Amino acid sequence: MRPRRLVAPLLVSTAALALLAPAALAAAPAFSVTATVETEPVGHSGDAADDPAIWVNPGDPAKSAVVATDKKGALEVYDLAGKRLQRISGDYGNNVDVRDDIVVSADDEAEDGDGAMHIYRIDPATRQLTHLKDVATEVTAHGICMYRSPSTGKLYAYPNSPSGRLEQWELKVSGNSVTATSVRLFDVGDEIEGCYADERTGALYVGEEDTGIWKYGAEPGAGTSRTLFDSTASGGHLTADVEGITAAGTHLFASSQGSDDYTVYDRTSGAYQGRFSVASGSATDGCSDTDGIDASDKPLGSAFPNGLFVCQDGSNSTPGSSGNQNFKYVPLDRITSKL
Repeated sequence: MRPRRLVAPLLVSTAALALLAPAALAAAPAFSVTATVETEPVGHSGDAADDPAIWVNPGDPAKSAVVATDKKGALEVYDLAGKRLQRISGDYGNNVDVRDDIVVSADDEAEDGDGAMHIYRIDPATRQLTHLKDVATEVTAHGICMYRSPSTGKLYAYPNSPSGRLEQWELKVSGNSVTATSVRLFDVGDEIEGCYADERTGALYVGEEDTGIWKYGAEPGAGTSRTLFDSTASGGHLTADVEGITAAGTHLFASSQGSDDYTVYDRTSGAYQGRFSVASGSATDGCSDTDGIDASDKPLGSAFPNGLFVCQDGSNSTPGSSGNQNFKYVPLDRITSKL
């Protein structure tokens, strides 16, 4: 998240608008849901919490975890009841992602402000992170997403910068040894942060905060060819700033920070399916001014038998805890059942 500023309306050509997720679904629902769980607040005050990543425990999904950033100086690990399991001080990661047991945070305070990825492994038995390596990046690492290639099995991370630059790194992890190789670097445009690389479709979605979501290929040889997936301009469904992007099941989700809600698309066709907000309920308050989101359709025990949606809350108030920012957990079927 960054300070709000006024921007001139974006002019999008008719040809570009034709590439957007279809606007024909004008009657797509707008609705609200409530969370059932919130995490303990992060340790730092002000605009500190930012991005969550859901790690699914392969041996016992009920003992999965949410890894989340306190960008003022810690990486947090929470259980599915919102209780803190671990705090790693000194990590100023703004965004975080996970694939398998590998966790990567993007820290734009590292390397004297030039940025780095911090790479960890999560232990399924303890749900604790062990630091493996720091990798200095060409871009000032601010946002991050990860991808396991379905064709090669290779693991990639995509740190990106407020300058609009995005870099793709291949990560080879053997035991506690990490080899990192930069394989692609390109300019997206103006300020970017949220991204999502989809193993199901091979697409890389990148949020340009004032413009919309661009769709690239996720493989390193995909080049820079892209389409405008959805826009903040007239005819689009997004409201600046475009922040977190994620997918679960048949749905793709994006956070519109300026309207305190989330857009939903068909994961395969890109068709717009509706928008929702996370409102205050009996257990917790809602999510507003959201930066990062994540979602999983995996059964995660009795609390989340049909999956989980997690959103960062920029203003943590009652009911529930209040004070420093935190993250809210919404049963995924509360959302998908209304689409």
